[in-house]
Amino acid sequence: MLLSNLNILATAPGGVARLRELILTLAVQGKLVPQDPADEPASELLKQIRVEKDRLIAAGKIKRDKALAEIADEEKPFELPMGWEWTSMGALVNASEAGWSPTCIGSPRTHGKWGVLKVSAVSWGTFNPEANKELPAELVPRPEYEVKDGDFLLSRANTEDLVARSVVVGTAPPMLMLSDKIIRLDVSSRVNRAFLNYCNNASYARASYVANASGTSSSMKNVSREVVLKTRIPLPPLAEQSRIVTRVEELMRLCDALEAKGQLEAAQHAQLVSTLLGTLTASSTPGELHDNWQRVAQHFDLLLDRPAAVDALEQTILQLAVRGLLVAQDPTDEPASALLQKIRLEKDRLIAEGKIKRDKPLPPIAEDEKPFEVPVGWEWVQLGEVALRGPTNGISPRPQEIPTDVRCLSLSATTQGFFKSNCFKYVDLAPPVAEQFLLKNGDLLIQRGNSLDYVGIAAIYDGPDDVFIFPDLMMRMQLSKSVNTEFIHAALVCSEGRSYFQRNATGTQGTMPKVNQSTVSGAPIPLPPLAEQSRIVTRVESLRRLCSSLRQRLAARQTTQAHLAEALVKEVA
Repeated sequence: MLLSNLNILATAPGGVARLRELILTLAVQGKLVPQDPADEPASELLKQIRVEKDRLIAAGKIKRDKALAEIADEEKPFELPMGWEWTSMGALVNASEAGWSPTCIGSPRTHGKWGVLKVSAVSWGTFNPEANKELPAELVPRPEYEVKDGDFLLSRANTEDLVARSVVVGTAPPMLMLSDKIIRLDVSSRVNRAFLNYCNNASYARASYVANASGTSSSMKNVSREVVLKTRIPLPPLAEQSRIVTRVEELMRLCDALEAKGQLEAAQHAQLVSTLLGTLTASSTPGELHDNWQRVAQHFDLLLDRPAAVDALEQTILQLAVRGLLVAQDPTDEPASALLQKIRLEKDRLIAEGKIKRDKPLPPIAEDEKPFEVPVGWEWVQLGEVALRGPTNGISPRPQEIPTDVRCLSLSATTQGFFKSNCFKYVDLAPPVAEQFLLKNGDLLIQRGNSLDYVGIAAIYDGPDDVFIFPDLMMRMQLSKSVNTEFIHAALVCSEGRSYFQRNATGTQGTMPKVNQSTVSGAPIPLPPLAEQSRIVTRVESLRRLCSSLRQRLAARQTTQAHLAEALVKEVA
């Protein structure tokens, strides 16, 4: 049943991770390999473990452990097969210890030096000896905490998702010590450490650890050794433990292959999408675009089968739009050069009326800043040439916990390239000051500081007038009515527009990249006649609605696939 439905499980959202979890669940419940009545039962195994402990205690090698309460029926998460026994982690280990955490050098140890393991060394399912910090030369190492081959290690302090995760060390590099956030368990020789590791990382144990961890923040939880030792373990006969481990290893290798295949297919698919959509943006005329589109359309069922491909298609639509390839040109349209004259006259009038200040002359656009040839009737212009006001920086007053009359947008309000009205903070600001920064419907907002992926990202404010102000890391511009703000926005968020801001951002080495007002004003824009701008915007909106519909269908398909996978998991488990 499991193998026959691998494709459904592996291709569902998060499918391989869920498949790994399912394998562990089946393993620890005794459903992965058949039981053999000839195996010595786990009850006999527990007696042998007890004898081994008593011998070690008598020899003075370990201390007598505290008596553990018998596991009540209600504490048993599931029924066990014949020959298995419920026991506790403490019953299966001879001793447990944590390491120490001296103040170390921040970087990993250098050759020949002692190191102390970081908790990340045992967080991700396999032992990572490279996750360590170097012990300073003035501190004496403690060899008793050195990691040994085959150690069973567990993180007692970590995030909620990773706390109490365990690993079995293979070959341990010398001169590495445990930190006090890592517990070492001395597992009985009558227990297969790999099987015990599966139990400790299985979903039932994870739920128990999270429920019994201390700490109020999910970013850092702690479990005590007492909690670890009380963890319930479903113990099979020793021979069956070995058979289970062999089967799990086989299936995990299969998961590795599925995961690698998925990553390879994703990379190959992205390359295919890039190549085929690239033929569209390489078109030089609408006729050539039509021919290329027909070729690409034949493969749409193959191309548009994942959200990233739809995102790439939407970006391609924007690139075609600003190159003048989405709609036909009309020779009767008033050319863009005439629009620029009108905007200049409009600015001169507003300057004469004292409503705006005279803008600084902009240097001409360099030829290498024009990424493509524009059609007849179009002009390459700079953003500042079509703006009546701005760019101006916003203001970021101290946020207030109690609601006030002034709402200041956060950067996340425009990071996605469109306005989100729920991303704001209340601030205390005097009305005369706030009035200077109140937004009007249709204002263009540009982020002057963010990560390199988002610096310079533009969005149109389409909320109500005089409700929000904009923060210091945003700029506002108000464009002339002689241009279509939606078209200008498309030019700013298409790949060429984004590339301009990323190339011209400052502070990209370790600090938040920023763009200044001159950079924003100088952004190159391919400007069509006003009538054509409107036709392009209408066409883009229509095609983006189709993209949105595609995303919804993909999401619905993924939801169905996830439900099917979940049903299969429940049936198998």
